[in-house]
Amino acid sequence: MSEIIVNCTEVATVDLGGQEGWIPFDAPSLVGESLRFVSGDPEGDRFRVRYYRDAEKHLHARIWFGPETEGPPGHAHGGSVAAVMDEALGLAAWAAGYPIVVGNLNVSFRNLLPLQQVVTVESRVISAQGRKIMVHGKIFCGETLYAEAECLCITIPGR
Repeated sequence: MSEIIVNCTEVATVDLGGQEGWIPFDAPSLVGESLRFVSGDPEGDRFRVRYYRDAEKHLHARIWFGPETEGPPGHAHGGSVAAVMDEALGLAAWAAGYPIVVGNLNVSFRNLLPLQQVVTVESRVISAQGRKIMVHGKIFCGETLYAEAECLCITIPGR
């Protein structure tokens, strides 16, 4: 799948618009208030997030890392990147029909992620075996890969 990214620079106004073929996805209506930490303040200075699904039902997001996510000067803190991966990968499982909790999240940091830049998150379910759901994802902008993650999710009994 090829990606065309139109905005990888610092922005004055935050445009979280999706790509052609992406359908807006109402994540909070699926899982409720548990998305407060990352997605909870759409106008705040921490994160701004908009989720989408494509024709194959894979989950995508446009995310802005604001000044309140700073770690190394001018860049997002690793914990903020991990929080986004936790939400996006877990949500990918929920969107695919698996009510889960995250059992294990492994994040590999590839490049420092500059603050106040809109980036793309891609996440998708890779496998489902019994109660174990494996999800992979990445944060990138254009050709620059900022982080990759894999997540072992466990389905919630009775849900």
